[in-house]
Amino acid sequence: MINRICISINNRCNLKCKYCHFHEKKDAIQADEMDVFIILDNIIDYIESNNIEVFKIGFVGNGEPLLEYEALKEYILYISEYLAAGRIAAYSITNGLLVDEDMLEFFKEHKVNLGFSIDGVTSIHDMYRCNTHAKVMEKMKLYQKINGKYPPMNCTVGKEILEKADETTDFFRQFNTRVTFSRMIGKYGITLNEFHKFLEKAAQVLNVRTGGYDCTMYGGLCGVGINNFFYANGKIYFCGNCADLPALGESSLPISDLEKVSLVFDRTRCYKETICE
Repeated sequence: MINRICISINNRCNLKCKYCHFHEKKDAIQADEMDVFIILDNIIDYIESNNIEVFKIGFVGNGEPLLEYEALKEYILYISEYLAAGRIAAYSITNGLLVDEDMLEFFKEHKVNLGFSIDGVTSIHDMYRCNTHAKVMEKMKLYQKINGKYPPMNCTVGKEILEKADETTDFFRQFNTRVTFSRMIGKYGITLNEFHKFLEKAAQVLNVRTGGYDCTMYGGLCGVGINNFFYANGKIYFCGNCADLPALGESSLPISDLEKVSLVFDRTRCYKETICE
């Protein structure tokens, strides 16, 4: 049973992070129209037809979602009854630069989980993420003021973080929140073995998300073909990392049709990396 998808609502970003694997694929990822409301209708039909307790939607993907905040608000309002009832759990991830008080109050009201991307200590974050550390910290303090706690955080782990592992974990300990560490891939990437060693150490002192059939980038198993479907540019893909591979179909495809996807491979490894060796 499928219980999670990701919807990329744009291909635009207000940063040019050095390691961004979507930026590396910019020539392969072609923007096209996509009716997100049809996708949401298909999700609702699937939830009701299968009596699913909780279906998770990530409004994340190829760009910075808050650049399309007005559209994102409409999508959230469209599923607001399901969010209020807990039948849909929605989240998004932001680089933090566009966050303001009204946005945070809206997400809080509708129970939408908003994560912030921050790569630990200032020197490493600023090297890769366009000198934005101070601004992200400022917006996370605003989140804490409104929500009474710090947001969940996402940190991309490359070789610099491996070299400063203790400093990185010390940085995140101060916030007492869940941290999703993601393995840097692409030309600046690290190996899965290096990443797992870092995760094991970080998990001793932090609330680290790893997950089950999710993604090897986050320390879990590869969920391709199970529940990691990625909607972007009017199409459906195995996952975000596979957005430059042939699509599975149009974004209007019923969710139940995705149950026909069957893949057999070593799920301790990334599907994309497996087929591209």
